[in-house]
Amino acid sequence: MTQGNIQIVRYGDLIPCKTAFIDAHTPGSNQKENFTIIGGGVSESPDQHVHINIPHGFNIGAAGQPPKCRNSLHSHRTAEVFFVLKGRWRFFWGRWGTAGEVVLEEGDIINIPTGIFRGFENIGTDYGMIMAILGGDDAGGGVIWAPQVIQDAADHGLILSEKGKLYDTKKGEKLPDGVAPMPVLTDQDLTTFPEPTSHDVVPNHVARYLNMVALADRNPALVIGEHGILKDKPGFEVDFLTRQSAQINPASAAMPTVLMPMRGHWHLTCGDLQKTLNPGDTASIHAETPYTIAPCMTGEASLYRITATTDPAGPTWKGK
Repeated sequence: MTQGNIQIVRYGDLIPCKTAFIDAHTPGSNQKENFTIIGGGVSESPDQHVHINIPHGFNIGAAGQPPKCRNSLHSHRTAEVFFVLKGRWRFFWGRWGTAGEVVLEEGDIINIPTGIFRGFENIGTDYGMIMAILGGDDAGGGVIWAPQVIQDAADHGLILSEKGKLYDTKKGEKLPDGVAPMPVLTDQDLTTFPEPTSHDVVPNHVARYLNMVALADRNPALVIGEHGILKDKPGFEVDFLTRQSAQINPASAAMPTVLMPMRGHWHLTCGDLQKTLNPGDTASIHAETPYTIAPCMTGEASLYRITATTDPAGPTWKGK
């Protein structure tokens, strides 16, 4: 839905891709649904649908998974942030996924440190959904897979080219002449990937939903930013709004902004445009566009807001 300087992608209109990544055939990971909402994302499949293909300085995506389905170990060169929209999720990291872990409940958010292998799985009882923010318009140039993921994928018919494109040998596809497979990281390469413990990661990279609700009782709570709960400068900022800290007076940002409701129904007004946003919806607001956003029904209401900054979309910044 596009009207003027506002574009809205409804949760119910999201188009999934089940062949987005190299582990699409690997047992335990082959039921994933990936969604690219804003920006090109990091999908390795031409089947991936992009809902809003306009540069924002960051990418917005999502992953939907049934219980016991996991996303294989990988790394990124820019920030990867998730908040749990539905379900209960376990995030784990390290070369073999055993260095540390944390369980996130609905509304919790994690800013996973760059440069470590990470994965996640739905440990709830129903289909779960996590929403993702990736730093940079090109999201750091793609995904870096742990060696065993590439090897397991080949055993199940999928080969990733050095250019980041998937080929399915079960469909008779093969690498084109002159194109090599994606190199597998060597033992020397792997020494550059840290193995932080849960005690290293959780205090500085995870924020809990109820804590953010309490902090946003008067003003929006800055969650990710130089002075945020999770101190970082990944090329965007994330703040958290509740009924008590809604934006009832028109205001704008110098950079593109994205609104992502977590709880309740929110009334978005931009000039003559009036729309209701629901949990799972994504609204893109162009730079310098005044708007208001406030709950339109009684009950619990919370919303994540992502705003681009001029900071480079590089590795996770260690704030002081």
